[in-house]
Amino acid sequence: MISAQAGLRPEWTTYTSDSGEVNTLADAMGCPPAIAAILVSRGITNVGAAQSFFNPSLDDLIDPLLMLGMSVAVARIEQAVRDGEPILIYGDYDVDGTTATVLLKTAIERIAAKDRPAKVTYHVPHRLREGYGMQTSVLGAAAASGVRLVISVDTGIRAFAAAEEAKALGLDLIVTDHHLPDDVAGVPEALAVINPAQEGCGYPFKSLCGAGVAFKLAHAILAAAATTEEEHAKLRRKLIPSFLKLVAIATIADSVPLEGENRVIAALGLQALRNPVQPGLRALMQVAKIPASRPPTSTEVGFRLAPRINAAGRMDIASDVVELFLTRDTGRAAELAEKLNRLNDERRATEAQALDAIEAQLASLRGQDGEFPCECIVLDDPEWHRGVLGILASRIVDRTGRPALVLTHEDGYAHGSGRSVAGFHLLDALTAVHAVDGGLFTRFGGHAHAVGFSLPSERVGILRERMQSYGASMLTPTMLAPALEYDAEVSLEDLTAGFFEWMNRCGPFGIGNREPVFVTRGVTLASDVRLIKEKHVCLQLQNGDGAVRLSALGWSRNSNWARRCEELALHRGSTVDIAYRLKAGDNPQFPGLELELIDLKPS
Repeated sequence: MISAQAGLRPEWTTYTSDSGEVNTLADAMGCPPAIAAILVSRGITNVGAAQSFFNPSLDDLIDPLLMLGMSVAVARIEQAVRDGEPILIYGDYDVDGTTATVLLKTAIERIAAKDRPAKVTYHVPHRLREGYGMQTSVLGAAAASGVRLVISVDTGIRAFAAAEEAKALGLDLIVTDHHLPDDVAGVPEALAVINPAQEGCGYPFKSLCGAGVAFKLAHAILAAAATTEEEHAKLRRKLIPSFLKLVAIATIADSVPLEGENRVIAALGLQALRNPVQPGLRALMQVAKIPASRPPTSTEVGFRLAPRINAAGRMDIASDVVELFLTRDTGRAAELAEKLNRLNDERRATEAQALDAIEAQLASLRGQDGEFPCECIVLDDPEWHRGVLGILASRIVDRTGRPALVLTHEDGYAHGSGRSVAGFHLLDALTAVHAVDGGLFTRFGGHAHAVGFSLPSERVGILRERMQSYGASMLTPTMLAPALEYDAEVSLEDLTAGFFEWMNRCGPFGIGNREPVFVTRGVTLASDVRLIKEKHVCLQLQNGDGAVRLSALGWSRNSNWARRCEELALHRGSTVDIAYRLKAGDNPQFPGLELELIDLKPS
């Protein structure tokens, strides 16, 4: 992580130091040494592993039946479909939960006989009225309507009260979730619990998102229903790639590590998203201005598609997303996509307003040296919208380099979201501060990097004190010190279209498979620094003989690039070392590659 604090510049270090290993792999694969360095830094050191990395396929998907509870769940769903029992899918209001709902509903309906369709309904909770998790009142209403089987997606692993209520109502409950179970209480009592993170589950990959776990159940259901070679071929050729579109969106949006099976899911799903047929997906990509002529990138999914999907649950009703991805009506799809786009604009405005207040609170936390304390930051304001708390927490982490909890208040209760930094397990932190007197939170859950919780408003001061104390004891200089790790050192001459193609084969990029960072030393400014909107900068850089010239852009999201260039007195003829990410230029008048600056310093 690169700290954005004033006066601190990151130390540049490289991930890979074994040049012999890099050169051997580069020769064997026929790729540039810098690409081999990317592979080695990710633990890929032999040709077989490199070939699999560059060519993810359906064969790399793991057998869903290896997941604990899967066989029992499949058999119960088959029975319900066969006997015409009403089934309720209990979802969640974010990208992960809504896409998981669509995946499982679609799969169950596909295995039903044409003359006897499956009776599948779904419930997606309202973020403000119901909050996260399974509610006993919803289960009661479902039982009264004749439902006898409830399947949770992206929720339920800590729903002990809901599981007890389901049992009392005579409901069979199947829990599918990816969040971490309670260390002490274990998992709820249910017909089946499907979660690779639970104790005793032999599934080898533990980092699936909620939609990924739901997809595994969907895959197992569809595979069990395929009885002929033709049906199995259709499942592999058509159905699984189609399902992977939504799983890829959820995997990227939920920020699970893009490694192992997650990277396979994301890579194959992104490819399948090229020119989608389903009206909702197509309409959403249109309003997000993502061309249908090529697969979207993970960045486009993360910053264009995911925010619009999440906007429904943040600002209004998340069930609109489920309808969007299920409808076959192009007119209705366009209407819903436009609504999500509008809600996303509202979300951005709400977020911007809250950020102004956050900046004022952060200013009061800085010490005389201009730095933030070495602790977890806890901010609250009754005016902040619950739907944007997670986003605000992420912004604070970006701004301060510290873990952050952000809360708002409603009817005597504080509701919050948290985000963390690498190496600081945020769910463990909440568990520790909750255990001090056995009851700080009314609910909490999540994982290492992101949490959600609620507690009585009068306890927020206690939460702040405990989190600050816990953070001060657990956060280390290694976690918080500014550092920039890069993958390889290259020259401007190395940055060709072929090099860029090799780099893209290392994607999709995200947590666990970071976007590569390169360093080039001794480049010269071919012209004076150009300001863009008074805060961003554009540098024209060239190599020693001027034969290669590239644009480098510094976007002032977390760093003041205009101030940085002024501090270094950069001008035409200045020579600098740069750290950057390599991008394709999006200006049709100036095609080619461009550099996205991360840091620079005098040569």
